[in-house]
Amino acid sequence: MSDRHAFEPTGALSVETVTRVHHWNEHLFSFSITRPASFRFRSGEFVMLGLPDGQRPLLRAFSIASPSYDETLEFLSIKVPNGPLTSRLQGINEGDAVFLGRKPTGTLVTDALLPGRRLFLLATGTGLAPFMSLIRDPDLYEQFAQIVVVHSVRRVSDLAYRDVLEGQLAGDPLVQDQALLQLHYVPTVTRESFHTNVRIGTLFENGTLFAPPVTGPLELDPSQDRIMLCGSMAMIKEQAAMLDALGFKEGSNAAPGDYVIERAFVG
Repeated sequence: MSDRHAFEPTGALSVETVTRVHHWNEHLFSFSITRPASFRFRSGEFVMLGLPDGQRPLLRAFSIASPSYDETLEFLSIKVPNGPLTSRLQGINEGDAVFLGRKPTGTLVTDALLPGRRLFLLATGTGLAPFMSLIRDPDLYEQFAQIVVVHSVRRVSDLAYRDVLEGQLAGDPLVQDQALLQLHYVPTVTRESFHTNVRIGTLFENGTLFAPPVTGPLELDPSQDRIMLCGSMAMIKEQAAMLDALGFKEGSNAAPGDYVIERAFVG
């Protein structure tokens, strides 16, 4: 249990309460916290989150996994044994306090993309978090005819939210009907036996990502395909280089393009 006396809200930080903790396996967990009434964000953005550390709070950027209309804020995190923050954060329980930044931001938002027909959301590990927010946003289904979520992990147990994604968000009050027709989920596991066990780049090369029920060109097309990348630096560099070679242009909030990455995480 955290000591609430160590938490003092500031102009940049509020103090929120943990409402739920879920451990996916020994090195992956998600948690939800209360949401201030004044807190607004765009689906796909990140915010600073942290715990007290002496005289100054210890903060790190976390993508918000919950949709922008949810009453709570959800996050997905790895457990780093010697990580300055995550080594402590993994031990939080319901009722504990955490610091929350007041200014969400980020480029993994639809505002940074040009209009298109197909949207590929490419994630490794906890890079799935911002995409879980995006795919529960009704506006996404108005902007794109098809949304393909690709999640690459090392082990089967690392496939966070697998049941929700395989069920195409069944039961979601706002998007279940659209997701049933427009959302496609492609998990791949690289270090254990699984029906798909290749890297994301190979999924493009062998045509897996263009197989039915996905329709349209059997290769990436800059005129209609849009891509978001989040996860390991190696994956992002590899896929960004591929997209650049195909004529795709990186976008930003100031100048929308064909694909986006979160510069705050990869530098």
